[in-house]
Amino acid sequence: MFCKNCGNSIDPGAEICVQCGFKNGNGNKYCANCGQPVAEGAAVCTNCGVATAPPAPAYNPEDQKSKLVAGLLGILLGGLGIHNFYLGYNGKGVAQILLSFCFGVGAIWGLIEGIMILCGSINKDAKGVPLKD
Repeated sequence: MFCKNCGNSIDPGAEICVQCGFKNGNGNKYCANCGQPVAEGAAVCTNCGVATAPPAPAYNPEDQKSKLVAGLLGILLGGLGIHNFYLGYNGKGVAQILLSFCFGVGAIWGLIEGIMILCGSINKDAKGVPLKD
């Protein structure tokens, strides 16, 4: 294994590179697999073909909603659709409120969805961002 900042050999279990002081895995100048220089912004090393950087998530991790919060909101306040508003499903939340007041079934619907969220059957918010544990 090689340091991605300076290209020197580094122990895979090392926290930092003893040559340059960078944290192991940080940097983008050298291939971690073969130690050869890589072009700036390159997705793969042209020498060995290994990916130079992990793909960035398609979402900002700060945008993730809590699975526990959403599930508990569904179980405790499901009839008001609060969990759906929390996850960004505003239309579904309004429908639950209306069904609760008109027919009283919104609470059952919310309870079931709360359990489904906690079990992982519902695992994304309205934007497609995965829920965090």
